[in-house]
Amino acid sequence: MSRVVCIVVSFFALVGLSSGANATSGPGCLRVVNVAWWDTLNMRSGPSTRNYIVDRLSPRSHGILKLNGKCIPLSYKWSSRWCPVTHYNGNRTTSGWVKARYVRDNACP
Repeated sequence: MSRVVCIVVSFFALVGLSSGANATSGPGCLRVVNVAWWDTLNMRSGPSTRNYIVDRLSPRSHGILKLNGKCIPLSYKWSSRWCPVTHYNGNRTTSGWVKARYVRDNACP
């Protein structure tokens, strides 16, 4: 019986480790573009400039910016859409929205 428990625990431990790795590795990351080197990109709490700023992303050094889903609304041209993202920077993680015109695809580290 204890061998079965060890196998089950090991399986869930491996699943947990692989889920964490997918969050910051491989395709699906973004880089900040079209923002002056001295300025920052505002990450918002929702897909509108009326929503609160939850983070500020520097175009030179912003940690890892992971795309969490499709940029919306799909009926809008790309530059007018909002993208759901998570920002990983050291021990700090922030989720929010950025305007699509200020980000481009980038391979995750």
